[in-house]
Amino acid sequence: MNKSKRRLTAPDIRARKGGDPIVCLTAYTAPTAQVLDRYVDLLLVGDSVAMVLYGMETTLGVSLDTMIGHGKAVVRASDAALVAVDMPFGSYQGSKEEAFRNAARIMSETGCQAVKLEGGVEMEDTVYFLSQRGVPVFGHVGLRPQSLHTAGGFRSHGKDQREADQILRDAKAIAQAGAFAIVIEGTVEPVAARVTENTPVPIIGIGASPRCDGQVLVTEDLVGMFNTFQPKFVKRYAELNAEMAKAVEKFSRDVRQRRFPDAEHCFGAEPRKVSG
Repeated sequence: MNKSKRRLTAPDIRARKGGDPIVCLTAYTAPTAQVLDRYVDLLLVGDSVAMVLYGMETTLGVSLDTMIGHGKAVVRASDAALVAVDMPFGSYQGSKEEAFRNAARIMSETGCQAVKLEGGVEMEDTVYFLSQRGVPVFGHVGLRPQSLHTAGGFRSHGKDQREADQILRDAKAIAQAGAFAIVIEGTVEPVAARVTENTPVPIIGIGASPRCDGQVLVTEDLVGMFNTFQPKFVKRYAELNAEMAKAVEKFSRDVRQRRFPDAEHCFGAEPRKVSG
């Protein structure tokens, strides 16, 4: 549990390399952020919101304004965990100057402590440009959801030596450019462990390795809000989808049988008379 008296910062997370594991979960709304804040080190306002809350098939359709809106909610509802907001597809790849303008807008409008972007050696100059201008950068290598069309869809990475070596080069490049931590996603375990051991900043895994410096999951996956698909790397700690269905079924039955609302749920109503 995070017992810090102040909100964690990028240097705090950076200093955890090789130390206590870093706990990270996604948050898109104020109620979720409020629950998670005291238990995690890092709240990620992920572009996975496109799929989780908006029902999109990929993360590509989410806008900068949408990410800012959700980022505002999460920052307002938390006070201990570092909040990082994903930069959506198309908001940083064009040029490092464009990336800075959009990152600055995210940070100034949400109050978050960092932005996250995907990419490796091709993003090295951009990560350096942002870092030198006061923008803490949270990196992302391995499986990159924003690049799924060029990468051949959602699949595990690092199975061949060429790809494994590239992932390590990517992680080292953005770490040296100034990223304070890096997510490694969907990467075979030995490669993720190798990246963790050979990169000077914390490596946070999702579908990667228990030897990473921390772990991140989509909260809705963790608590079982979905029952149609469960990724291999997800451990469900609850089954809220089933519990919600039970609650809604009871509510529906009570309404149809006129058992809800009762007098205690109304203003100025007489208690219901019991016949017999």
